[in-house]
Amino acid sequence: MKTLRLIIATAGLALLLPVAGHSQTTDELRNMTPEQRREHMQGLSQEERQALAQQRRAEWDAMSEDERQALRESRQTERRGMSDEERAAARRRYSERRDNQRGAMRESWKSMSDEERAAAREQYRQKKQERRDTWNNMSDEEKAAARQRMKDQRIGHGTRQGRGERKRCQQ
Repeated sequence: MKTLRLIIATAGLALLLPVAGHSQTTDELRNMTPEQRREHMQGLSQEERQALAQQRRAEWDAMSEDERQALRESRQTERRGMSDEERAAARRRYSERRDNQRGAMRESWKSMSDEERAAAREQYRQKKQERRDTWNNMSDEEKAAARQRMKDQRIGHGTRQGRGERKRCQQ
């Protein structure tokens, strides 16, 4: 009986080790410099990256709105502290990543059969119609609230701001 308990305990710990390793990785990633983080992420396999993304999404979903806002503000402060060269390098990396993703999407589209493309187009049309129906069924107050949420999201994610918006955000 004692041996059986030992085997079960060992098996349970063995199952928990990969999860502990991933949580340690996210904590380590937060403490890395951007260059170290980039090198680490490039060294991960596609499955490891996906697992890390899922874990980060779960952490984000578990945060309260105040914690999310604090994280957004800390990231915005980091961006404001960047030099012009660092900003230019970040823009280049973002642009390269976007171009790579577009290329992958283009290749995926080219590899589809005509039937698959037709199904993808139809699925897109259905989603678009659902969004349109949802919007049309909203009251004026709900539409105004939705517009405000979208505006807040754009401002919070570093998009370009007009002069008036920029001055209000800096105050």
